[in-house]
Amino acid sequence: MKKNMKKLAVLALTAVMSAGLLAGCGGSGSSGSEGSGSSSGDKTAITVFNSKMEIQGQLEEMAEKYSEEKGVDVEVYYSNDTVAAHLATRYSSNEPYTLSMVDAKDVYALAEEHALDLTGEDWVSNTTQAISVNDKVYGFPVCIEARGIIYNADAIEKATGEAFDPTAIKTTEDLKALVDKMIAGGMATPVGVMKEDWSLAGHFLSEVYEQHDDPDAFIAGVKDGSIDLAKDEKFNAMMDTFDVLKENNYAKDAAISAEREVTEQKLAEGEIGLMFGGNWDWAVISAYDYTENMGMMPVPNDSSDGSNEKMVGGGSKYFFIDNSDKTTPEQQQAAKDFLNWLVNDEEGQSFLVNECALVPAYSNINLEVADPLGKSVKAYSDADKLIANYNYLPDDHYSICGASMQKYLAGDIDRAGLAAEIAKYWSTAEVGAH
Repeated sequence: MKKNMKKLAVLALTAVMSAGLLAGCGGSGSSGSEGSGSSSGDKTAITVFNSKMEIQGQLEEMAEKYSEEKGVDVEVYYSNDTVAAHLATRYSSNEPYTLSMVDAKDVYALAEEHALDLTGEDWVSNTTQAISVNDKVYGFPVCIEARGIIYNADAIEKATGEAFDPTAIKTTEDLKALVDKMIAGGMATPVGVMKEDWSLAGHFLSEVYEQHDDPDAFIAGVKDGSIDLAKDEKFNAMMDTFDVLKENNYAKDAAISAEREVTEQKLAEGEIGLMFGGNWDWAVISAYDYTENMGMMPVPNDSSDGSNEKMVGGGSKYFFIDNSDKTTPEQQQAAKDFLNWLVNDEEGQSFLVNECALVPAYSNINLEVADPLGKSVKAYSDADKLIANYNYLPDDHYSICGASMQKYLAGDIDRAGLAAEIAKYWSTAEVGAH
């Protein structure tokens, strides 16, 4: 009965997450229509927009407790619409939230017009992930998330009969040798590949850009035709690795029909041992009867630039404070106090790390991260082994290029065809402002 209840919970969770997830990241949802908040008697009231669905319950509980203890009314809202569309509606109706949690690209798009300058806040000196526009800090990083290969060490060791050392899997050949050992040990299909466009294009394909020294220059070269994507060393190195994953995918014969929750359950329970993803996947994996020893490692590849020893990641989700006349100075100060509480107060730190199971983006937060995927990400972050996210992809990148990646995953086009479709996309697409 317990397992059935857990499965029902994860089905509900993934149904909502899949509707808007990108990064981990999470879509934005239906909510009330209150404005930025108001003062009720002597009590200041603020509103918080949350776009990270998996922590909505925790935020609501925290808001109730925070309101009682601090004398500030805090209301948390969520929406299933895209962040940009939802906030555009709020601003057009003159009902901005006091605090809005958005993606990095939204900070760049909205900050100068709608966000309060936070340059002088105490927490700024404790993070390398804050977002600045024209030398002013506007974006408060909520957490760190990263992408890589999620592994089930128990399942791998059971199949291979050997201790598993993720740091030894650096090249595509290393990955293939590991997979071959798992197959020889009785795990016929050791890999799971999520078919969702946000995973294939928003997360895996984007590493091709991110692992270049200058992603802007690389994308510009693909756009104007001076770079032949089909001949690019990084593109081919990453796709060589992707080929190992897709050829050993448990759902190879029906790759586009594979359900995310099934893939993650198989990984959690040890039916497969490897899956590309991010530490946000723990929200799904943990709903099943997962084995004890899991973690994340960088995507193995044959590039000579050291990227096979780093994960791609960084700040994920950012708060900004509304700067309009709909938000009073008292409300703006209450919002600043809340952000400082998250970073500097022991209770606020515990909320981020223990209640929300997030990897903190602040050097002064030393609490141990709760889940194994988060622990892996924190270890790479602490060791300065994170390649920065590229936060300026167009909104339609993951849907259009994701469809091309899905065709490649299904065997409907070859690598040259995939490269041609991606190059065609970039011939007219424009990166976001930054």
